[in-house]
Amino acid sequence: MPLHPRHDRAAASCRDWIAAAVTAALLCVPAARAEEFYAGKQITYIVGAGVGGGYDLQARVTARHLGKHIPGNPSIVVQNMPARIAAANYMFATAPKDGTHIALIQRGMLLAKLIYPSGVRFDIEKFNWLGSLNSEVAVTLAWHTAPHKTTRDLFDKELIVGGITGVDPETTPRLYNALIGTRFKVVTGYNSTAQIALAIERGEVQGIADWSWSSVKAVRPHWLRDRSVTLLLQGALVNEPELGSLPNALDFISNDADRKVLALHFTQKTAARPVITAPEVPPERVATLRQAFAALAHDAEFLADVEKGKIEFDFVPGEEIDKIVAQIAVTPADVTDRYVKVFGQQK
Repeated sequence: MPLHPRHDRAAASCRDWIAAAVTAALLCVPAARAEEFYAGKQITYIVGAGVGGGYDLQARVTARHLGKHIPGNPSIVVQNMPARIAAANYMFATAPKDGTHIALIQRGMLLAKLIYPSGVRFDIEKFNWLGSLNSEVAVTLAWHTAPHKTTRDLFDKELIVGGITGVDPETTPRLYNALIGTRFKVVTGYNSTAQIALAIERGEVQGIADWSWSSVKAVRPHWLRDRSVTLLLQGALVNEPELGSLPNALDFISNDADRKVLALHFTQKTAARPVITAPEVPPERVATLRQAFAALAHDAEFLADVEKGKIEFDFVPGEEIDKIVAQIAVTPADVTDRYVKVFGQQK
């Protein structure tokens, strides 16, 4: 027997109320579980880079504010692990899978398996990606005493640059040499861009081929103010407006195959400062950590700290990083094979 319209509306209203109550209850469950888990605990925040560089500065400022956005307010301790791919390997194979360890890893880890397959002991698709602290544009710069004053000089004169084995300051100039014909000579052995910056100032090397624009502004703003360096090239899928008409490496690509290879390399720039937690961490804790990082974008104290330290922060949500990882995973074999080949020729 059909309900009277008034009763039908009442029943519908009741159902809506129950549905809303159930939804609210379910939303509260992860927070309650997270608070119960994280209360009184310590989160280890690993930085896959040396002390004093852009990654390190970003990790330390986020660590000072992140805990208040995690139910239970755990303390957060930063630990540097600068040796090439050590942080990613550790997070995949050794770190506890309970959400008490997170890591800011080098963006080069997204493609590291192609370049250093024997050293990689992780699968990027199995990590839990919490987000990226910002996206980036790379710049190539030379110290004022170097003879390189225009982009054209990179093709005509050898520029000695500092490198970090297996990550952008080393991999990018090698790819540039192979794909667009630059003449970089890479000196490896440095553990951070901060070390390379000191090497530039001491005259050990003449410049750096790939340093994040935001890091240059944060770590060595006086270089720009005093015109101690010459900006020669930018590298990313999208140009940085602040760099004006500075040429992009993609402008010098002469064929579609090479363009796809360099574009694959620059895909990492969108996830420039990726933060992960280990595989198999319970989904509700992953969600909690993602929400905590996202909340920093609305934290006035954190944003003031970032501005004071001249540190770049433009958060990219974990869901967006998932898409980038998936895109890399389905890159056609001919593109990845060419990437490996051109890089191998320059090693």
